[in-house]
Amino acid sequence: MDSESTPLRDALNRLNAVHDTITVERVFGNPIERDGVTVVPVAAVRGGGGGGGGEGTKDEGSGAGGGMGFGLDARPVGVFVLKNGEVSWQPALDRTRIIVGVQMIVLVGLLVMRKLLRRR
Repeated sequence: MDSESTPLRDALNRLNAVHDTITVERVFGNPIERDGVTVVPVAAVRGGGGGGGGEGTKDEGSGAGGGMGFGLDARPVGVFVLKNGEVSWQPALDRTRIIVGVQMIVLVGLLVMRKLLRRR
């Protein structure tokens, strides 16, 4: 098989490199130990990617090519706490999600009130 670089081969090589980005270490962080208590941070990690190819030949000097993209999202969800031989779960408080949720509820409430007031 020809070892020449092609757009598809380049995209696949990049996706393989990205594969190393989403690892167990991203979900379960390095444990932290202090005063007999071990804390293991936990995160929710999502990723996705896509790529394209090309057509045409180099010899003709014409053709079209494509590219690729990748996104990664990680957010803390809590920690496992190991103390005296027992494990407990402590969820993380995501203030941003709470604020956005409250704003959405207020917005829906205002829209409903506006609709009710217009009917009168």
